[in-house]
Amino acid sequence: MSQVLAPYAASDASSRGRRHVEPGPGHRSQYQRDRDRIIHSSAFRRLEYKTQVFVNHEGDLFRTRLTHSLEVAQIARTVARTLRLNEDLCEAICLAHDLGHTPFGHAGQDALHDCMREHGGFEHNAQSLRVVDELENKYADFRGLNLSFETREGILKHCSKTRARKLGEIGQRFLDGTAPSLEAQLANLADEIAYNNHDVDDGVRSGLVTLEQFEAVPLVARHLDEVRRRHPRATPRQTRHETIRRIINTLVSDLIDTSLARLAEAAPADIEAVRTSGGLLIAFSDEVRHEASELKRFLYQNLYRHHRVHRMTSKAKRVVREMFEAFMDDPRLMPPEFHDGAQALERSEGPAGRARIVADYVAGMTDRYALDEYERLFDPRRLV
Repeated sequence: MSQVLAPYAASDASSRGRRHVEPGPGHRSQYQRDRDRIIHSSAFRRLEYKTQVFVNHEGDLFRTRLTHSLEVAQIARTVARTLRLNEDLCEAICLAHDLGHTPFGHAGQDALHDCMREHGGFEHNAQSLRVVDELENKYADFRGLNLSFETREGILKHCSKTRARKLGEIGQRFLDGTAPSLEAQLANLADEIAYNNHDVDDGVRSGLVTLEQFEAVPLVARHLDEVRRRHPRATPRQTRHETIRRIINTLVSDLIDTSLARLAEAAPADIEAVRTSGGLLIAFSDEVRHEASELKRFLYQNLYRHHRVHRMTSKAKRVVREMFEAFMDDPRLMPPEFHDGAQALERSEGPAGRARIVADYVAGMTDRYALDEYERLFDPRRLV
Protein backbone atom coordinates (compact mmCIF):
# COMPACT_ATOMS: atom_id res chain seq x y z
CA MET A 1 0.00 0.00 0.00
CA SER A 2 1.51 3.34 -1.05
CA GLN A 3 2.01 6.09 1.50
CA VAL A 4 -0.46 8.99 1.55
CA LEU A 5 1.67 12.14 1.68
CA ALA A 6 0.83 15.26 3.65
CA PRO A 7 0.09 18.34 1.49
CA TYR A 8 3.36 19.95 2.63
CA ALA A 9 5.50 16.94 1.67
CA ALA A 10 7.64 16.88 -1.45
CA SER A 11 6.12 15.04 -4.39
CA ASP A 12 6.81 14.39 -8.03
CA ALA A 13 4.07 16.86 -8.93
CA SER A 14 5.67 19.69 -6.93
CA SER A 15 9.27 18.96 -7.89
CA ARG A 16 11.34 21.76 -9.41
CA GLY A 17 12.78 19.18 -11.77
CA ARG A 18 16.29 18.36 -12.93
CA ARG A 19 19.01 20.45 -14.52
CA HIS A 20 18.73 18.32 -17.68
CA VAL A 21 15.25 17.27 -18.81
CA GLU A 22 14.77 13.51 -19.03
CA PRO A 23 11.88 11.17 -19.80
CA GLY A 24 9.88 10.11 -16.73
CA PRO A 25 11.23 7.26 -14.57
CA GLY A 26 8.43 4.86 -15.48
CA HIS A 27 7.67 2.51 -12.60
CA ARG A 28 9.59 4.56 -10.03
CA SER A 29 9.07 7.96 -8.50
CA GLN A 30 11.51 10.77 -9.27
CA TYR A 31 13.08 10.38 -5.83
CA GLN A 32 13.39 6.60 -6.18
CA ARG A 33 15.34 7.29 -9.36
CA ASP A 34 17.59 9.65 -7.38
CA ARG A 35 18.15 7.07 -4.67
CA ASP A 36 18.98 4.36 -7.20
CA ARG A 37 21.47 6.55 -9.03
CA ILE A 38 23.17 7.40 -5.74
CA ILE A 39 23.43 3.75 -4.68
CA HIS A 40 24.98 2.79 -8.02
CA SER A 41 27.51 5.63 -7.99
CA SER A 42 31.24 5.10 -7.48
CA ALA A 43 31.29 7.72 -4.73
CA PHE A 44 28.70 5.77 -2.72
CA ARG A 45 30.73 2.56 -2.93
CA ARG A 46 33.82 4.40 -1.70
CA LEU A 47 32.02 5.33 1.51
CA GLU A 48 32.65 1.77 2.70
CA TYR A 49 36.30 2.69 3.18
CA LYS A 50 35.93 6.21 4.51
CA THR A 51 36.11 6.74 8.24
CA GLN A 52 33.84 8.26 10.83
CA VAL A 53 36.05 8.67 13.91
CA PHE A 54 38.43 5.74 13.56
CA VAL A 55 40.59 5.20 10.46
CA ASN A 56 39.21 2.36 8.37
CA HIS A 57 41.92 -0.21 9.08
CA GLU A 58 41.66 0.18 12.88
CA GLY A 59 38.80 -2.33 13.16
CA ASP A 60 36.08 -4.00 11.14
CA LEU A 61 33.28 -3.18 13.60
CA PHE A 62 33.63 0.60 13.68
CA ARG A 63 31.29 2.77 11.63
CA THR A 64 32.26 3.91 8.18
CA ARG A 65 30.62 6.63 6.11
CA LEU A 66 28.63 3.91 4.37
CA THR A 67 27.18 2.30 7.48
CA HIS A 68 26.57 5.75 8.92
CA SER A 69 24.62 6.80 5.83
CA LEU A 70 22.47 3.66 6.06
CA GLU A 71 21.72 4.36 9.74
CA VAL A 72 20.78 7.96 8.94
CA ALA A 73 18.44 6.79 6.17
CA GLN A 74 16.74 4.27 8.48
CA ILE A 75 16.06 6.90 11.15
CA ALA A 76 14.81 9.42 8.59
CA ARG A 77 12.43 6.94 6.97
CA THR A 78 10.92 6.07 10.35
CA VAL A 79 10.18 9.71 11.14
CA ALA A 80 9.08 10.53 7.60
CA ARG A 81 6.46 7.80 7.60
CA THR A 82 4.94 9.10 10.84
CA LEU A 83 4.95 12.71 9.60
CA ARG A 84 3.65 11.63 6.17
CA LEU A 85 6.68 13.08 4.42
CA ASN A 86 8.30 11.64 1.31
CA GLU A 87 10.35 8.65 2.47
CA ASP A 88 12.07 8.17 -0.88
CA LEU A 89 13.35 11.74 -0.91
CA CYS A 90 14.54 11.45 2.71
CA GLU A 91 16.39 8.26 1.85
CA ALA A 92 18.03 9.78 -1.24
CA ILE A 93 19.28 12.80 0.73
CA CYS A 94 20.58 10.66 3.59
CA LEU A 95 22.43 8.25 1.33
CA ALA A 96 24.08 11.12 -0.57
CA HIS A 97 24.85 13.59 2.20
CA ASP A 98 28.43 12.34 2.83
CA LEU A 99 29.48 11.58 -0.76
CA GLY A 100 31.87 14.54 -0.74
CA HIS A 101 33.54 13.73 2.56
CA THR A 102 37.31 13.41 2.58
CA PRO A 103 39.29 10.43 3.85
CA PHE A 104 40.03 10.45 7.59
CA GLY A 105 36.75 12.08 8.61
CA HIS A 106 36.70 15.63 9.92
CA ALA A 107 40.48 15.66 10.26
CA GLY A 108 40.81 15.24 6.51
CA GLN A 109 38.16 17.86 5.87
CA ASP A 110 39.84 20.40 8.14
CA ALA A 111 43.21 19.79 6.51
CA LEU A 112 41.81 20.12 2.99
CA HIS A 113 39.97 23.30 3.93
CA ASP A 114 43.23 24.79 5.20
CA CYS A 115 44.94 23.83 1.94
CA MET A 116 42.10 25.40 -0.07
CA ARG A 117 41.76 28.54 2.06
CA GLU A 118 43.21 30.82 -0.62
CA HIS A 119 41.25 29.08 -3.37
CA GLY A 120 37.67 29.26 -2.11
CA GLY A 121 37.92 26.81 0.78
CA PHE A 122 36.54 23.28 1.04
CA GLU A 123 33.08 22.40 2.39
CA HIS A 124 32.13 18.74 2.36
CA ASN A 125 28.43 19.51 1.76
CA ALA A 126 29.32 21.59 -1.29
CA GLN A 127 31.67 18.81 -2.37
CA SER A 128 28.84 16.26 -2.08
CA LEU A 129 26.81 18.44 -4.42
CA ARG A 130 29.80 18.72 -6.76
CA VAL A 131 30.07 14.91 -6.77
CA VAL A 132 26.47 14.40 -7.89
CA ASP A 133 26.46 17.39 -10.26
CA GLU A 134 29.86 17.03 -11.93
CA LEU A 135 32.27 14.35 -10.78
CA GLU A 136 30.16 11.26 -11.32
CA ASN A 137 30.52 11.02 -15.08
CA LYS A 138 28.91 7.85 -16.40
CA TYR A 139 25.86 9.03 -18.38
CA ALA A 140 26.15 9.89 -22.06
CA ASP A 141 23.61 12.74 -22.01
CA PHE A 142 24.89 14.78 -19.06
CA ARG A 143 27.59 15.09 -16.42
CA GLY A 144 26.84 13.99 -12.88
CA LEU A 145 23.77 12.08 -11.76
CA ASN A 146 21.24 14.75 -12.80
CA LEU A 147 19.36 14.47 -9.51
CA SER A 148 16.16 16.33 -8.73
CA PHE A 149 16.29 19.83 -7.25
CA GLU A 150 14.85 18.56 -3.95
CA THR A 151 17.55 15.93 -3.45
CA ARG A 152 20.29 18.40 -4.35
CA GLU A 153 18.73 20.96 -2.00
CA GLY A 154 18.87 18.47 0.86
CA ILE A 155 22.47 17.49 0.17
CA LEU A 156 23.57 21.13 0.48
CA LYS A 157 22.63 21.54 4.14
CA HIS A 158 25.38 24.11 4.88
CA CYS A 159 26.93 26.61 2.52
CA SER A 160 28.85 29.88 2.80
CA LYS A 161 27.26 32.91 1.18
CA THR A 162 30.26 33.30 -1.10
CA ARG A 163 29.79 29.81 -2.49
CA ALA A 164 26.00 30.13 -2.51
CA ARG A 165 26.21 33.07 -4.89
CA LYS A 166 27.97 30.85 -7.42
CA LEU A 167 25.43 28.02 -7.20
CA GLY A 168 22.37 29.79 -8.59
CA GLU A 169 18.94 28.53 -7.57
CA ILE A 170 20.25 25.73 -5.38
CA GLY A 171 22.18 28.20 -3.19
CA GLN A 172 19.54 30.93 -3.06
CA ARG A 173 18.09 29.93 0.32
CA PHE A 174 21.41 30.68 2.01
CA LEU A 175 21.12 34.23 0.70
CA ASP A 176 17.44 34.99 1.28
CA GLY A 177 16.94 33.03 4.51
CA THR A 178 14.25 30.65 3.28
CA ALA A 179 14.04 27.06 4.47
CA PRO A 180 14.59 23.79 2.61
CA SER A 181 11.96 21.06 2.30
CA LEU A 182 10.81 19.22 5.41
CA GLU A 183 12.56 16.13 4.08
CA ALA A 184 15.86 18.04 3.97
CA GLN A 185 15.30 19.34 7.50
CA LEU A 186 14.59 15.82 8.70
CA ALA A 187 17.67 14.32 7.02
CA ASN A 188 19.85 16.86 8.84
CA LEU A 189 18.54 15.89 12.28
CA ALA A 190 18.56 12.16 11.50
CA ASP A 191 22.25 12.62 10.72
CA GLU A 192 22.77 14.17 14.15
CA ILE A 193 20.90 11.38 15.94
CA ALA A 194 22.89 8.71 14.14
CA TYR A 195 26.39 10.08 14.57
CA ASN A 196 26.01 11.03 18.24
CA ASN A 197 24.78 7.59 19.18
CA HIS A 198 27.11 5.51 17.07
CA ASP A 199 30.03 7.56 18.38
CA VAL A 200 28.95 6.53 21.87
CA ASP A 201 28.89 2.91 20.69
CA ASP A 202 32.21 3.05 18.85
CA GLY A 203 33.85 5.05 21.62
CA VAL A 204 32.95 2.48 24.29
CA ARG A 205 33.80 -0.47 22.03
CA SER A 206 37.22 1.06 21.33
CA GLY A 207 37.99 1.38 25.04
CA LEU A 208 38.68 5.10 24.76
CA VAL A 209 35.67 5.92 26.94
CA THR A 210 33.53 3.84 29.29
CA LEU A 211 29.81 3.73 29.90
CA GLU A 212 30.53 4.78 33.46
CA GLN A 213 32.02 8.05 32.18
CA PHE A 214 28.74 8.74 30.37
CA GLU A 215 26.96 8.84 33.72
CA ALA A 216 27.93 12.53 33.70
CA VAL A 217 25.65 13.04 30.68
CA PRO A 218 21.95 13.18 31.73
CA LEU A 219 20.61 11.86 28.41
CA VAL A 220 22.78 8.74 28.71
CA ALA A 221 22.66 8.39 32.50
CA ARG A 222 18.90 8.01 32.87
CA HIS A 223 18.69 5.36 30.15
CA LEU A 224 21.72 3.53 31.51
CA ASP A 225 20.11 3.48 34.96
CA GLU A 226 16.92 2.06 33.49
CA VAL A 227 18.80 -0.73 31.70
CA ARG A 228 20.74 -1.67 34.83
CA ARG A 229 17.55 -1.70 36.86
CA ARG A 230 15.58 -3.82 34.38
CA HIS A 231 18.43 -6.06 33.25
CA PRO A 232 20.86 -6.49 36.17
CA ARG A 233 22.44 -9.60 34.59
CA ALA A 234 22.98 -8.09 31.14
CA THR A 235 26.46 -8.36 29.64
CA PRO A 236 28.41 -5.13 29.05
CA ARG A 237 27.66 -5.43 25.33
CA GLN A 238 23.94 -5.85 25.98
CA THR A 239 23.95 -2.96 28.45
CA ARG A 240 25.61 -0.70 25.89
CA HIS A 241 23.19 -1.69 23.14
CA GLU A 242 20.07 -1.42 25.31
CA THR A 243 21.15 2.03 26.50
CA ILE A 244 21.84 3.36 23.02
CA ARG A 245 18.61 2.04 21.52
CA ARG A 246 16.66 3.79 24.28
CA ILE A 247 18.49 7.06 23.63
CA ILE A 248 17.69 6.85 19.92
CA ASN A 249 14.05 6.11 20.70
CA THR A 250 13.87 9.14 23.00
CA LEU A 251 15.38 11.43 20.38
CA VAL A 252 13.21 10.10 17.55
CA SER A 253 10.02 10.26 19.61
CA ASP A 254 10.74 13.81 20.72
CA LEU A 255 11.56 14.82 17.14
CA ILE A 256 8.25 13.42 15.93
CA ASP A 257 6.15 14.99 18.70
CA THR A 258 7.80 18.40 18.48
CA SER A 259 7.63 18.48 14.68
CA LEU A 260 3.96 17.47 14.64
CA ALA A 261 3.18 20.34 17.02
CA ARG A 262 5.13 22.85 14.90
CA LEU A 263 3.47 21.66 11.70
CA ALA A 264 0.03 21.93 13.29
CA GLU A 265 0.76 25.49 14.40
CA ALA A 266 2.28 26.66 11.10
CA ALA A 267 -0.16 24.67 8.93
CA PRO A 268 1.83 25.05 5.68
CA ALA A 269 -0.36 24.49 2.65
CA ASP A 270 2.38 23.02 0.49
CA ILE A 271 6.15 22.68 0.11
CA GLU A 272 6.56 26.29 -1.00
CA ALA A 273 4.81 27.44 2.19
CA VAL A 274 7.34 25.35 4.12
CA ARG A 275 10.17 27.22 2.42
CA THR A 276 8.74 30.62 3.33
CA SER A 277 7.52 29.71 6.81
CA GLY A 278 10.20 31.80 8.50
CA GLY A 279 12.01 28.98 10.29
CA LEU A 280 12.59 25.26 10.59
CA LEU A 281 9.55 23.12 11.32
CA ILE A 282 11.35 19.82 11.98
CA ALA A 283 13.00 20.15 15.38
CA PHE A 284 13.65 18.75 18.84
CA SER A 285 12.08 20.23 21.93
CA ASP A 286 14.24 22.72 23.81
CA GLU A 287 14.85 20.23 26.63
CA VAL A 288 15.97 17.39 24.38
CA ARG A 289 18.01 19.73 22.19
CA HIS A 290 19.87 20.84 25.33
CA GLU A 291 20.49 17.24 26.40
CA ALA A 292 21.71 16.28 22.92
CA SER A 293 24.09 19.24 22.98
CA GLU A 294 25.49 18.07 26.33
CA LEU A 295 26.17 14.65 24.81
CA LYS A 296 27.91 16.27 21.85
CA ARG A 297 30.11 18.34 24.17
CA PHE A 298 31.02 15.23 26.17
CA LEU A 299 32.02 13.35 23.01
CA TYR A 300 34.12 16.29 21.87
CA GLN A 301 36.02 16.51 25.15
CA ASN A 302 36.42 12.81 25.90
CA LEU A 303 36.48 11.02 22.54
CA TYR A 304 37.35 13.37 19.70
CA ARG A 305 40.08 15.04 21.79
CA HIS A 306 41.38 11.78 23.29
CA HIS A 307 45.12 11.61 22.83
CA ARG A 308 44.93 8.44 20.73
CA VAL A 309 42.37 10.00 18.40
CA HIS A 310 44.42 13.20 18.32
CA ARG A 311 47.50 11.27 17.23
CA MET A 312 45.52 9.69 14.41
CA THR A 313 43.99 12.98 13.27
CA SER A 314 47.38 14.71 13.41
CA LYS A 315 48.88 12.08 11.10
CA ALA A 316 45.82 12.19 8.85
CA LYS A 317 46.10 15.95 8.43
CA ARG A 318 49.77 15.61 7.54
CA VAL A 319 48.95 13.00 4.87
CA VAL A 320 46.27 15.21 3.28
CA ARG A 321 48.34 18.39 3.47
CA GLU A 322 51.51 16.91 2.00
CA MET A 323 49.66 15.14 -0.82
CA PHE A 324 47.80 18.34 -1.70
CA GLU A 325 51.04 20.31 -1.83
CA ALA A 326 52.74 17.66 -3.99
CA PHE A 327 49.88 17.58 -6.49
CA MET A 328 49.70 21.37 -6.63
CA ASP A 329 53.44 21.56 -7.34
CA ASP A 330 53.23 18.88 -10.04
CA PRO A 331 49.73 17.90 -11.27
CA ARG A 332 51.30 15.19 -13.43
CA LEU A 333 51.64 13.13 -10.24
CA MET A 334 47.86 12.62 -10.41
CA PRO A 335 46.14 10.16 -12.76
CA PRO A 336 45.70 11.51 -16.32
CA GLU A 337 42.02 12.46 -16.00
CA PHE A 338 42.80 14.67 -12.99
CA HIS A 339 45.98 16.06 -14.52
CA ASP A 340 44.08 16.96 -17.68
CA GLY A 341 41.21 18.42 -15.65
CA ALA A 342 43.61 20.55 -13.61
CA GLN A 343 45.17 21.95 -16.78
CA ALA A 344 41.78 22.74 -18.31
CA LEU A 345 40.32 24.43 -15.22
CA GLU A 346 43.54 26.33 -14.57
CA ARG A 347 43.29 27.87 -18.04
CA SER A 348 39.86 29.30 -17.21
CA GLU A 349 40.16 29.99 -13.45
CA GLY A 350 43.87 30.25 -12.74
CA PRO A 351 45.51 28.59 -9.70
CA ALA A 352 42.10 28.18 -8.02
CA GLY A 353 41.07 25.91 -10.89
CA ARG A 354 44.11 23.69 -10.43
CA ALA A 355 43.51 23.61 -6.66
CA ARG A 356 39.86 22.59 -7.11
CA ILE A 357 40.78 19.55 -9.20
CA VAL A 358 43.49 18.57 -6.72
CA ALA A 359 40.87 18.85 -3.96
CA ASP A 360 38.51 16.66 -6.01
CA TYR A 361 41.19 13.99 -6.27
CA VAL A 362 42.17 14.06 -2.59
CA ALA A 363 38.59 14.26 -1.31
CA GLY A 364 37.58 11.26 -3.41
CA MET A 365 40.18 8.99 -1.82
CA THR A 366 39.27 6.31 0.70
CA ASP A 367 41.33 6.05 3.87
CA ARG A 368 43.39 3.13 2.63
CA TYR A 369 43.86 4.57 -0.86
CA ALA A 370 45.11 7.82 0.66
CA LEU A 371 47.65 5.95 2.80
CA ASP A 372 48.81 3.92 -0.20
CA GLU A 373 49.02 7.02 -2.42
CA TYR A 374 51.01 8.84 0.25
CA GLU A 375 53.46 5.96 0.38
CA ARG A 376 53.73 5.87 -3.42
CA LEU A 377 54.48 9.59 -3.44
CA PHE A 378 57.01 9.81 -0.66
CA ASP A 379 58.56 6.38 -0.01
CA PRO A 380 61.66 6.10 -2.25
CA ARG A 381 61.34 2.31 -2.14
CA ARG A 382 58.00 2.58 -3.94
CA LEU A 383 58.78 3.61 -7.52
CA VAL A 384 55.25 3.00 -8.86
